[in-house]
Amino acid sequence: MRVDFKGVFPAITTPFNADLTVDHGFLAEHCRWLVEQGSAGIVPLGSLGEGATLSADEKWKILETCVAAVGERVPIMPGISALGTHEAVALAKHAASAGCRGLMVLPPYVYSTDWREMRAHVAAVLGATDLPCMLYNNPVAYRTDFVPEQIAELAAAFPNLKAVKESSTDVRRVTGIRALLGQRLDILVGVDDAIVEGIDAGATGWIAGLVNAFPAESVALYRYAMEGKKREAAELYRWFLPLLRMDTVPKFVQLIKLVQERIGRGSARVRPPRLVLEGQELEQARATLEHALATRPRLEV
Repeated sequence: MRVDFKGVFPAITTPFNADLTVDHGFLAEHCRWLVEQGSAGIVPLGSLGEGATLSADEKWKILETCVAAVGERVPIMPGISALGTHEAVALAKHAASAGCRGLMVLPPYVYSTDWREMRAHVAAVLGATDLPCMLYNNPVAYRTDFVPEQIAELAAAFPNLKAVKESSTDVRRVTGIRALLGQRLDILVGVDDAIVEGIDAGATGWIAGLVNAFPAESVALYRYAMEGKKREAAELYRWFLPLLRMDTVPKFVQLIKLVQERIGRGSARVRPPRLVLEGQELEQARATLEHALATRPRLEV
């Protein structure tokens, strides 16, 4: 099985009904819209998808909805993380049986320790199926940092490790991985406000957040950067950055869902312990968004 890890891959939000159950109808619609706008794949159950608040049964049903909606058109590559290794392995196996074509492998939600234990955890998930896998490195959120040398060790041991989502916020990691592994792994930028710099450093894909609301702009920015269209990329990036920075703060889920609601592509509902924005935070977010909408550029067709 082969997955092309190049392109824009939305880390999708999980939509909720008023009673905070999963809204599968909108979930399917959202996946279809994102693919129609040029997304190369769909990544459910990640941090932005509030995966830690979902039960195992909810996760399984979300994967089934995504696969049924667009799984024949683009790969569904869920985030695989859990409190324990056994649960993560079970989710990986279910993803394979549900028709997902790849996996994004995370460290455990809570427990972070030394390389021996973290290697054992991700190795168990990588070895659970033959699906192509992408390792998710996000030391800011998960307190586990997979450095280039450790990634090289995993790549040597697991042929199905095909890519890395690099979210350390340090674009030097892209060049560090390339120096050790050449083109053995695809590298995808995992923080929205580093996409142009990441591609300049050698990344070839983007796991994106604001794409949930602005897919056309996201795909255009990625294309400009990949094609070396510096002027076009710089102009679009300048407009987009205040929104993209919403992806890099603790309340990124609330912010991105707020943006989706404003443009009519979802609801701001989140599951506790998250709460919807209010007060000054809400006012500032709305001001940023309204300015962006008022100055939204016309894209080349």
